[in-house]
Amino acid sequence: MSAKSLPVIRELVRCYQAFEAVGGAHIRTMGLTPPQFDIIATLGNTPGMRFKELGEKTLVTKGTLTGIVDRLTEKGFVRRVASPTDGRSQIVQLTPAGEALFAEVFPAQLNHMDEVLGGVDVERMAALQRELHYLRKILEEKGRAP
Repeated sequence: MSAKSLPVIRELVRCYQAFEAVGGAHIRTMGLTPPQFDIIATLGNTPGMRFKELGEKTLVTKGTLTGIVDRLTEKGFVRRVASPTDGRSQIVQLTPAGEALFAEVFPAQLNHMDEVLGGVDVERMAALQRELHYLRKILEEKGRAP
């Protein structure tokens, strides 16, 4: 790591940690852990996903995904169904209770983050989004390089 990239990497990590602290605290007030919220939010408005896809679209590592899905299943928020196209895989779907939970907690979390970031004007938000997109593209390109 060069001295040039270290300040950006540190700030990115600190920003993510602050985001997790602010967002996670609010998520916990709604009776979920941040990884549970991530699963519910990702499955919302979808017909469900295979475990592999769900793991790729969330911040949940493969090793903990099964346990989180198990706990959400026990609470009645998700269910596993056999894949209609691949008998070896399962689809994770929201149950009606999970859909109701999604309809409650997802907008609540978006509203919370809007309040947290309410002091940032529209132009600055757009600039932040562009810069983060630019950084992600660089990292993705380098991640694909041999």
